[in-house]
This record gives sequence, C-alpha cells and structure tokens, in this order.
Amino acid sequence: MVAPSMSSRMASGLEQHSAASDHTLEQPVRRGGVSVVICCHNSGRRLPAVLAHLAAQQVPDDLPWEVLVIDNASTDDTAAVARMTWPAHIHVPVRVVPEPKLGLIHARHRGFAEAMYEFVSFIDDDNRVAPDWIKIAAEVMQTHPEVGACGGLSEAVFETNPPPWFDRYQEFYAVGPQGEPGDITWTKGFLWGAGLTIRQSAWRQIVKRGFCSTLTGRQGARLSTGEDVEISFALRRAGWRLWFEPRLRLQHFLPQRRLQWTYLRSLNRANGAATVSYDPYTLSSKRNSYIFEARRSGHWRWQALATARDLALNPRRWLRLAFQNEEGDPAVLWIDWRIGRLLELLQRRGQYDRSVRNLLEAQWSIQ
Repeated sequence: MVAPSMSSRMASGLEQHSAASDHTLEQPVRRGGVSVVICCHNSGRRLPAVLAHLAAQQVPDDLPWEVLVIDNASTDDTAAVARMTWPAHIHVPVRVVPEPKLGLIHARHRGFAEAMYEFVSFIDDDNRVAPDWIKIAAEVMQTHPEVGACGGLSEAVFETNPPPWFDRYQEFYAVGPQGEPGDITWTKGFLWGAGLTIRQSAWRQIVKRGFCSTLTGRQGARLSTGEDVEISFALRRAGWRLWFEPRLRLQHFLPQRRLQWTYLRSLNRANGAATVSYDPYTLSSKRNSYIFEARRSGHWRWQALATARDLALNPRRWLRLAFQNEEGDPAVLWIDWRIGRLLELLQRRGQYDRSVRNLLEAQWSIQ
C-alpha cells in the first residue's frame, strides 16, 4: 500500500485542538464506537504509512470511529503531516491534539481524555494495521464485556535484514503472539501498548478511584518502557480481564537502528528498571499462593539484596560479558536486566515499601 502524498488535501473532518496540560476535562463517551489514538513525538516521517493503513479500514456502516493524533511535544512537522495526509474522501473525524508534556503516558492520558468512544485503540507511529483491525477490535470488546483490554498479533517489517538473534528476542520488540488466544489475565498477565485497545469505562473507573501511573514510557529519545504493562496490571488488579486476539493483526516497522545489539541491551536494561514499578502488583496479588512470602519480599531491602546476590553469584556471566560479549548472548541480557533493576531499586529506596502498601490499600484494587 502506498501512503498518501504530502500534497493530499486536508480532510474536511480534521481539526486542530488546543488542549490543556492536565487531563481533567474529558469527552462524554459514546457507546459502541472506536477511538484510534496515535501517540506521536517527531513522527512526521513515519505518520503517512500509519494513516494510509487506517484510511484503508473496512468498517461496518453502523460502527462509528475516529482518529486522534496526539502530538506529544514534537519539534518537527508531525501536526502538518497529519493534516495533509488524511484523504479528504474519507469522512471519518480526525483530530490533531497537542500534549505539551513529554512522555508516552502523558500522550495516552490525553488520548483517553479526548476520545469520544468507549473503545480506545492505541497504535504506535510505526504500526500498520490490517484492513479489518477496527472491526475486530470492536467485536472482541462488545462480545466480552468483562474484558478491560485486548491486544493482537504483530509482525515485524524490517528496514534492513534482521540480525540472527532477532527471532529469539522478538518479544522485546512487541512482535509475535501474546500468549494463547483468548483470556490471558492470569497467564501472561499483560498486553503490549502497540495495538492495545482499552475499555474507556474501565480506565475511568480506576483513575477516578485513585490509580496513577508511575511509569512515563518513552520520553523523546530517552529509552523508557513499561507504562503499558503497568496499565495492564492495574486493570487486572481492578477485576478486569485481559484478552489476546490473534485476528487483530498489525505490522510493526523496525528501522535499522533498533536492530542493533546495543539498542536491545539498552532496551533490556530499561525493562529491568520497569519491573520495580511492577513489583507492587505482582507481590501483593491474592493469586500468589505464597502470599506471606510475597508480602515479606515486598520490602525494599529484600528485593535489593536478592538482585545484588544474583549478580554477585554468577561470575561466569560476568566473564562472558567481559571477554566474549557476543551479539545474541543471553548471559549479557541477563546481566543488563538485573543491573537496570538494581539501579532503579537504589533510586527508589525511600518509596518502594510505601508503594506496595499503597496498592494493598487502594480503593480501586480488588485482586
């Protein structure tokens, strides 16, 4: 599929919104429709392909939908590209909404606040969805009212030939299946942000009862991860189900720079750091059969010592890192993940125990 050219006419339904930096003003939600939210930071070059695939959607006439382009503190022509590339003959409302506070979670919050419909579908600026994507997303959420969020199957599309180790670590790139089809609430337990559809009423429920994200996600060029996993854990904690639907298909474009071993190592270290924010959810879960042990291990000192011990008691992995350091070596990633986690634990020393207690006492938390 060829993306619309930059000279395409601006769609009559596309609007430029001015939005306050907070997210307290919410759109009244209309039932049964889909709000597609594209969170963008300097996405001018990538956005045309995303919009072209959305423009090719085959949506039933009785299923309303819209597209929101969240311009997250961009310094390029992201907003102008969005205005110019959406085909004028497609009578679907498209809005460009600025979010000046840099960070993917802030863009997601803005998307929730601006979305008109009950089902809010997030796609990244490097995602290209299949023609039936919106239709299937709505179908899954309508058929399963207990589901708070659903995700699909993504396929990698490469700018250059992928490295030999890619297939082994494709999950790091949100590529491949997300578990067995159907309910993954207590198996995998989370969904990727790429292609994530969330029930607006579920989101507003946990936010109004006090949920607050602790992870920001990507902040411009700064590699930070995990805000999507945290949202999944929060929905699960509030009693909502998570669903993997392999019929929801998208392509995930990966440029050459993201296929470098150094990039994967940095990403993995960021993943390790993010697990510190996951701990309150995993350690306090009533599904944990070792609940006494889990709550004892919810202390900062216990977690920091356990992570440091893992690093200290594995000299062979350190030797491989120092003298071999071969691309694709799982021992290198094992060390990076634990270094990321330990550094984050040290940074959160005065807050860790309190975050576990707060989750146990949260009004929105029932699991």
